[in-house]
Amino acid sequence: MRIRAAIPRATVLQRSTLACSALAATVVCAAAPAQTFPARPIRLVVPYPAGSGTDIVARTLAQKLSTRPGYSVVVDNRPGGATIIGMDIVAKANADGYTLLMATTSLAITPGMSEHLPFDPVTDFAPVMLVDAAPLLLVANPALNVSSVKELVALAKAKPGELNYASSGNGSAIQLAMELLKSMTGIRINHIPYKGSPAALLDVVAGRVPMMFNIISSSAPHLANGKLRALAVSGATRSAALPAVPTVAEGGVPGYEAVSWHGLLAPAKTPAAAVAALFDETVKLLRDADVRQSLESQGFDIRGENAAMFGAFVKSEVVKWTRVVRESGARLD
Repeated sequence: MRIRAAIPRATVLQRSTLACSALAATVVCAAAPAQTFPARPIRLVVPYPAGSGTDIVARTLAQKLSTRPGYSVVVDNRPGGATIIGMDIVAKANADGYTLLMATTSLAITPGMSEHLPFDPVTDFAPVMLVDAAPLLLVANPALNVSSVKELVALAKAKPGELNYASSGNGSAIQLAMELLKSMTGIRINHIPYKGSPAALLDVVAGRVPMMFNIISSSAPHLANGKLRALAVSGATRSAALPAVPTVAEGGVPGYEAVSWHGLLAPAKTPAAAVAALFDETVKLLRDADVRQSLESQGFDIRGENAAMFGAFVKSEVVKWTRVVRESGARLD
């Protein structure tokens, strides 16, 4: 199942809220007089270091959620093992609603990368909410002399194996967005991995590598000064941040979609009442002007999709990225 990006955000939030609020009411009534959730602080595990983009999103939510009556959320950064360490901590935590994972696209990518993953990305977690999603931006140095996906594909086919692209590292969402494009168009271009997207972007701006997918917020300044060209966005619809830039699908690759996302997951078998309560409070935050401004300024499209929708999305992402990883031969650093 693909995220239905064409649905207005307000509609998704309203529909998800009604569904989960009804579930919460049903479960709470049936369980009364059980102890009200939450009764103690909640730990939000972030499988990335402090200061990372995912960490910023997590802390934005944690700080705001902690202002809600009865809520106290502590961010616990557990980087390492290509995000596997942090994810495994949550997968094996008590299923009581007091340990959550700030999940990202990495959750769907790692199954194809590791033959001995210590958890199952679908069955070992209880989905709570898809918080946001953001398209990546396909950028090229002007010296490459292409202005669209169609022109890029034509050039790559005319020069098979001669062009290079940069990424933030082996196994990253940025690499796999390009590998998906290669798979769907049949082009042959070489991967040049870097230790992080800033270093990769710097070399694309300098012309040492001609192109890459990258997040919109860090690419935008280079578009304004003409040092980069925006060829396409990777989402199913155009980005509100760059409405004049077409999607990859519009550029001649029907069905192409690759987004970077954040979502909340709990350990499997977490009580439905806790999941519903967490959803209900978090979806309120996504209507907060400060939260929206913080996320949207980073290029994220607020979603607020409920547990059922998020669960189906995770399953579809695992299938898609496992296939891309295996076809491309991508490996973790």
